[in-house]
Amino acid sequence: MACTGRCMDQAPPLDYYDVLQVSPSAEPDTIHRVYRLLAQRFHPDNKETGNPSRFREIAEAYAVLGDVEKRARYDIVHDRQQKERWRLVETGSNADHDFELEQRVRLTVLEVLYTRRRTDPHSDGLSLLDLEKLTGRAREQLEFTMWYLNNRKFVQRSDSSLFVVTAEGVDHLEKNYDAAPAARRLRAVNS
Repeated sequence: MACTGRCMDQAPPLDYYDVLQVSPSAEPDTIHRVYRLLAQRFHPDNKETGNPSRFREIAEAYAVLGDVEKRARYDIVHDRQQKERWRLVETGSNADHDFELEQRVRLTVLEVLYTRRRTDPHSDGLSLLDLEKLTGRAREQLEFTMWYLNNRKFVQRSDSSLFVVTAEGVDHLEKNYDAAPAARRLRAVNS
């Protein structure tokens, strides 16, 4: 049996719940409403905010989460992946190294968001999934980082729920950039 898009028995690189920015416990009506909103915003015909690749991801996620049977099959795989991710997070924890690593992760996230804002000032920002790919850190590991950066007012959420760097975040990055050049090589350190 051929499958369209990503096959359920393979580990999908996208978390469909993250793509649609909904909780795994979201009701079908909520998923449908969010899908319509995001599809309208990122549809290629939308001259202001259209994004063909993001639109394809949204359509793919909705094709699965919007269908009761496909969602049930996906939830089994999704649950297994989440448990595996947490297992990796727990086994990778080293208290002596955690503080230094977390500081480097914060600076790396700020640098990524700073670069995004500087090179594309009209950009909405980056999603947690984008940050996960760009930093090489699991989403679960980034959640604390983003909580901290948000509470310190170094980052904020845009109108489209994406992360953007604030002026305070730029100031913090510039003040600490030379003091921690290893932050720019976070991916190499984690390999």
